[in-house]
Amino acid sequence: MLEAKDLYKSFGSIKAVNGISFSVAKGEVLGFLGPNGAGKTTTMRMLTGFLPPASGTATVCGHDMLSNPVEAKAQIGYLPENAPAYDSMTVENFLKFSAEIRGYRGKELQTKVETAMERCQLRDVQRQTIHTLSKGYRQRTCFAQAVLSDPPVLIMDEPTDGLDPNQKHTVRKMIKEMSSNKAIIISTHILEEVEAVCTRAIIINKGCIVANGTPDELKKKSDTGRLDDVFRSLTIGREESK
Repeated sequence: MLEAKDLYKSFGSIKAVNGISFSVAKGEVLGFLGPNGAGKTTTMRMLTGFLPPASGTATVCGHDMLSNPVEAKAQIGYLPENAPAYDSMTVENFLKFSAEIRGYRGKELQTKVETAMERCQLRDVQRQTIHTLSKGYRQRTCFAQAVLSDPPVLIMDEPTDGLDPNQKHTVRKMIKEMSSNKAIIISTHILEEVEAVCTRAIIINKGCIVANGTPDELKKKSDTGRLDDVFRSLTIGREESK
């Protein structure tokens, strides 16, 4: 459903993404891992059309992001890191606005908003203004915006960063509940996220893929069987990771 092929992106002399290729099928939850500055967010932005690649392609449900951006973006729900929202709007009005700019009207619009609020457990705060929400409810509101159109591809950048354990559990549960009929990518540096929700993980370092496999397959790369040890050995070197 989503394919990245030979993506490159540089900022001046810095190679942020250096020839990344992978695909994500329906029913997969792909964890996209790497240390800060590894190229995770830059890759996400190219996949979603926010940044053009220097070279390479991103294809979503058969639509090329460069040559058919409108069709490609229509297949994606995107939750960026520190997702923006209009603080003066209520949760319900923000979701109605989000539905309107996607072209929904009338009964269909209302149904989309109601479904998103139910799915993301926002009924208790639907009439609160966004600036009064806790971080957890704000994140759920932005999550609801991303899944509003029930897109076949869902891309999330650090979806649980900064949330407390209960809030993380809620967001992860929502991801699991919708994973069977979507291709999902979660960019994160939280290793427990991978073991909690991901069916496969890619580790990148300095703009390159250094590992690709299921969580269990990746654990076998370390004598300890710990994902954090694998991560360290692949991103800072075996000697430094000891």
